[in-house]
Amino acid sequence: MTDLQTETYAIDGMTCEHCVMSIDEAFRELPGVTDVQVDLVAGGRSTATVTSTAPLDDTAVDAAVEDAGYTLAER
Repeated sequence: MTDLQTETYAIDGMTCEHCVMSIDEAFRELPGVTDVQVDLVAGGRSTATVTSTAPLDDTAVDAAVEDAGYTLAER
């Protein structure tokens, strides 16, 4: 059985449920992602808790969030 990895990312720029769906989709396109839970804080710093079968590549995560139209906050 594979050990799952969980990482929480802080994301700026999210304002609505459409933003949540965009981020969810962006993370689910990354290899190995099995689950995404997004906590929307409209006008503030939202978070996405991502479960995957292996650690995610930081560059890929940055690109996915940016391509979705948002900014990954400093970790």
